[in-house]
Parts: sequence; structure tokens; C-alpha cells
Amino acid sequence: MRNKNLSMDIEGIINVSGKPGLHKIVSQGKNSVIVESLKDQKRMPIYSHTQANSLEEIGIYTYDDTLPLLDVFTNIAKNTKCNSCISHKKSKDELESYFREVLPDYDEDRVYISDIKKVFQWYNALYEAGFVKLPKEEKTKKKTTKNKQENE
Repeated sequence: MRNKNLSMDIEGIINVSGKPGLHKIVSQGKNSVIVESLKDQKRMPIYSHTQANSLEEIGIYTYDDTLPLLDVFTNIAKNTKCNSCISHKKSKDELESYFREVLPDYDEDRVYISDIKKVFQWYNALYEAGFVKLPKEEKTKKKTTKNKQENE
């Protein structure tokens, strides 16, 4: 399901309970992990008693299986041509309709509107932080093709 035309690395990106936005793990201490906010680059320690989830470990229920969040993000990126997606503040109907476009077989009984909002909010946070992009070789190919066309 992964698309070679898209590049997205969510390794080390976590959601920290009680803290807004997403954070990137930057260092590990003896009793804590140092994380940096993707939004404002502020650093803070996270201790073992703090609840945090790695985006790599999160999946979305479909009728057949559980799809990794990275694959859902990849579908959104394909749908938006690597741009930002719908705001998580839109109406329930708009959010569900758009999510159905991105993931037609999601399990409507087990995926709640709060989950859908988080997916779109996290995707947009990753987009704003520069995590959603075409791979470098794709950009190079496009420039080379464009240069060839201009020279002809």
C-alpha cells in the first residue's frame, strides 16, 4: 500500500497525553526521554509515568485488519498531492465523508469521530513540520524532465 512517490518518516514521533500537538524524541536520559514539540521546537522531559504513544504503533481499524497509521497518512498525502488536508475542526459529516474517501473500508463501529479528528490533526501537524514530501529523487526527476523540455 505504500507509495514510492511519497516520503514520510514518523519514527520517533509521539503523542504525549495532556500535551498539545506531536513531539519528536531527541534524547534519552536515565529516567526520562527528552522530546521536542513539532510546532514550537520547545523541549521537555517525559518521565516513565507519563502516557505517550508512538505514531508507528497506532493503527486504524478496517473491516479486514488494522491499517498502520503511516499507511493512512500516505493515503491522505496521495489524496492531497502532499498538501495539508481537511481541518479537524470541520463538522462530523464532513470529517467522516473525507475519511471515507481516504480509507473506504474503515470500521465505522470501532473508529470514532475523535479518532478521525486526531488523524487529520496529526497529519496536518506533520505536514506543517515538513514530514510530508516527495522523495528527493522524484524532485530531481521532475527538474531534469523540465530542463529537457525547456532545452528542446
